[in-house]
Amino acid sequence: MSESALELSVYFGERDHSGGRLLADVLMDTFARRGINTSVLLRGTEGFGLRHRLLSEGSLTLSEDLPLLAVALDAPDRIESLLQDVRAVLANGLITLERARLIGGPRHESSLDDGEREAKLTLYLGRGQRAGGAPAHVAAVQCLHRHGLDGASVLLGLDGTTGGVRRRAGVARSNDDVPLMVVSVGDTRALARALPELTAMFAQPRIKLERVRVCKRDGVALASPDFAAQPANDLAFWQKLVIYSGERSRHGGEPLHVALVRRLRREGAAGASVLRGIWGYHGDHAPHGERFWSLARHVPVLSVLLDTPANMRRWYEIVDELTDETGLVTSELVPALRAGGGELVHGGLALAEPRRPA
Repeated sequence: MSESALELSVYFGERDHSGGRLLADVLMDTFARRGINTSVLLRGTEGFGLRHRLLSEGSLTLSEDLPLLAVALDAPDRIESLLQDVRAVLANGLITLERARLIGGPRHESSLDDGEREAKLTLYLGRGQRAGGAPAHVAAVQCLHRHGLDGASVLLGLDGTTGGVRRRAGVARSNDDVPLMVVSVGDTRALARALPELTAMFAQPRIKLERVRVCKRDGVALASPDFAAQPANDLAFWQKLVIYSGERSRHGGEPLHVALVRRLRREGAAGASVLRGIWGYHGDHAPHGERFWSLARHVPVLSVLLDTPANMRRWYEIVDELTDETGLVTSELVPALRAGGGELVHGGLALAEPRRPA
């Protein structure tokens, strides 16, 4: 079975405040007070927004203000109510609303019978959760890889809610219940093969499905992004590109994700954020991640770019150029986006009607 849901994402800075408190705490308190079923707070490693101020862990000064991403997932009416609270506390930053389906039960495969060729699956787990004697996120990635998904990445949460209860990481806590996300993309037939095994691994798994288009894989073009027509009103679709790579992936001698962010910022893009995972793979590479005996990290990296479809045509040319040898590139339509930075305001939060990619 499946049910409709909305996902609210908030991109902001680690130093951002609201009412004298850190915005991250205000947002997560709000998610818990509203009893949001599933939410997670993620820390990025690099990014910039409308004001083009670079946030990066590559500088001792800039690394004190890294990008953050707060994600909340629940029934549409609950997210729409939450949106009013979020807008009241967010002076700067970016908000998106995206439609999704939550799936579960024995009829999960029917959720894929909607004509999509590809989809994005997100699985929400606890840090300390186990499956078959292994960490749950490792077992889930192995399953997705075995069934031929194009890629999967595990993102570690710092905070979040599970079943409406806040789960916050801390030094003196076990942190087993703090949420993490396993994000995977691929052909719907591969997902249909993987879903029965995934749902059998976990009791009452929280699984989200969204439409996606896989555009490029390890330098090979597979499909063009769906650059939606831009209506002349507020109900306009936006575009999201995600570049899945590894921390060791390179372009021109520098890390691919760093090259992407610096080039996009220099060329005037509206914003980009980079998230580092702890385990995963893309393309034909075997699953890999952080190991305590390894001196050099080999972890997945997700670079996220959001803009209007008209602008995204230009930014995709840059993405295409820099992913000439490695990386998995996907495109998604975003029905509502609002970005703010000082006096700059970009977009709105009225949901555009769904449309099927061409």
